[in-house]
Amino acid sequence: MKQVVQNLKSGEMRLAEVPIPQAGPGRVLVRNAFSLVSAGTERAMVSLARSSMLGKARQRPDLVRQVINKARQEGLASTYQKAMGRLDTLSPLGYSCAGTVIALGVGVADLQVGDRVACAGAGFANHAEIVSVPRNLVAMVPEAARLEDAAFTTLGAIALQGVRQARPTLGESVAVIGLGLVGQLTAQLLKANGCIVLGMDLDAGRCALAERLGCDAVADSDDALAALVSERTKGVGADAVLIAASTKSNGPVQLAAEVSRDRGRVVAVGLVGLEVPRRPFYDKELDLRLSRSYGPGRYDPNYEEGGQDYPIGYVRWTEGRNMAAFLDLLANGRVDVSPLISHRFAIDDSDKAYALITGEDARKAMGVVLQYGESESVADRTRVALSTDRRSPVASSTPLRIGLIGAGMFAQGTLVPALGRVQDVSLRAVCSASGLSARHVAEKAGAAYCCSETRELLGDSDLDALLVATRHGSHADLVMAAIESGKPVFVEKPLCVSSLQLDAIEQTYKKALENGLAPLVQVGFNRRFAPLAQEMWAFLEGAGPLVMTYRVNAGAVPPDSWLNDPEMGGGRIIGEACHFIDLMQFLCGADPIRVMAMAMEDRGASPRQDNVVTQVAFGDGSVGSLQYVSGGDKAFGKERIEAIGSGRVVALDDFTRLELVRGGRRRVRRRLGQDKGHAAELEAFVSAVRSGGPAPIAFHSQVMTTRATFAAIDSLQSGQPVDLQV
Repeated sequence: MKQVVQNLKSGEMRLAEVPIPQAGPGRVLVRNAFSLVSAGTERAMVSLARSSMLGKARQRPDLVRQVINKARQEGLASTYQKAMGRLDTLSPLGYSCAGTVIALGVGVADLQVGDRVACAGAGFANHAEIVSVPRNLVAMVPEAARLEDAAFTTLGAIALQGVRQARPTLGESVAVIGLGLVGQLTAQLLKANGCIVLGMDLDAGRCALAERLGCDAVADSDDALAALVSERTKGVGADAVLIAASTKSNGPVQLAAEVSRDRGRVVAVGLVGLEVPRRPFYDKELDLRLSRSYGPGRYDPNYEEGGQDYPIGYVRWTEGRNMAAFLDLLANGRVDVSPLISHRFAIDDSDKAYALITGEDARKAMGVVLQYGESESVADRTRVALSTDRRSPVASSTPLRIGLIGAGMFAQGTLVPALGRVQDVSLRAVCSASGLSARHVAEKAGAAYCCSETRELLGDSDLDALLVATRHGSHADLVMAAIESGKPVFVEKPLCVSSLQLDAIEQTYKKALENGLAPLVQVGFNRRFAPLAQEMWAFLEGAGPLVMTYRVNAGAVPPDSWLNDPEMGGGRIIGEACHFIDLMQFLCGADPIRVMAMAMEDRGASPRQDNVVTQVAFGDGSVGSLQYVSGGDKAFGKERIEAIGSGRVVALDDFTRLELVRGGRRRVRRRLGQDKGHAAELEAFVSAVRSGGPAPIAFHSQVMTTRATFAAIDSLQSGQPVDLQV
């Protein structure tokens, strides 16, 4: 299918052919009929991507600080590679569209195939022939409303939320500063609410349009608005002012204060400067309110992606209900968006639409609509062949052909570059649920094709092995599918997120052995493959049992992150602490047999799994203490592990400095940058696939590490140590 995308690093925009996305649980697959190009938000996004690296840094100083802190920990080379990897991605454009439902994900029961719907959300309601949108960001379009008009629903919901924040009453005088699309819709909504609406914009054409659509009076300058408000309110001032302008200037806020009445209400809807002038706001005791996009639920992943609606008795107007209300206003004629459409382009001419809104075309734009064809075959395009297929520059005549499932930031920034350093390997295929990231990674790596369905890779007889880098909750099913298809599989940690999943994986593995197969499963426990960790292990050989102390300054993760979701991410112990248990297991060479975990008392500052001390006893008598904390400072190192045994002491700091002490002699090994073993673990996996030998980490060992993380959670809940069955 066709989709409008932009490279965040180069700023290049193009219409790409990508696999159609998956519907996914709780998702709605929609064939677009129309999508709206925002002359405000999208123009800003495009301009940011097209700016120089210095320009990007100036606009996002918060990200620059993150990069500096990371460079202090991991070194310049590693940080630069990851930063450039994050920038060198394809970003979907668009966030408001309308079309017809063609498929429903599991859990969506209140819609049917063929329903007409409007969709919202950056990253979901894209400029693409087919979009996959979470149910809470989809609203039914009434029969009386046109799909082209319904493409305005996101902006309509934004305007409606701003009006709700202003809380206008019948007969009040309300000023609207900025008469772009959101301002025009705001003015119509206020008029439908029985208000006297006074608009202001520097563009005379927009003023005339607003007046034609029902605005009581308009002004084209600050002074003119002040005079107009004074005249129409007999010197009292506006009851409310809604700022729908988009500017870094603080001018609109100052103007709003000037034209407001005593104890009036000012609502910032657009992206404007917010250095609030104290004197006028204090003198008039003005109420300044911010309107958060299109309503309650915005920026809440549990609502937008998790499908958890807010009870109507407590939250009357969510973003989904705002969308539905705006569509009803369209259907009954209270709002008219047709005059706001200044240009229409076919999706094939999307470059002309963006030339228009970014100023490359001299014509002025208001509402720019993209139109889509009615092709039926597009719904079957889950796989797209690429012409970029190429061999590794040092490949033999038969390079090992890898299929990658999952093309997120970790895969793009770490796994794929690490795989590129392994000789005699070819990335043949890339699969992702969205399709877009698969296309980008596949193109960069020279793959033969990209796809959005894992069945394409599982059924590809030309693939020699699979790499899985999806979200944690999907690992178990993909590992079992790989075993059943006879393909060796490398899966990023963790192996799975529950004991039931682990039991199922073990049964699948055992069944494959009974059928005469030799399944190769490797979990991405990369730290044991790090060069300094390998030296540490060699130095400690024969020194057991060991006493090991592992401190991890993990940093905070937002409570609503998918990592903390039990089903999707498994939590931080399962999702990350497995790394550290595995490294201790590697150093002592024995299975974990008992686990005791204690959490810092939770006073509302962080989730229980963020601040935990876990004691692990190993089968050879070794003991390990894992201190996993989130309350530290990012400028401090992340990891330090010490091990002591038989007169030997070792300490490894952030995989850049190794200290070895024995017989009164001290040796220190340093690296300029971090190497946490990602390339080495993939090289070991590739070697095992080629030779048909055992996995670099025994399957049993990987299972025991995983069980130890489950035991840590059980211990947290019970307050007692948990014994593992070996």
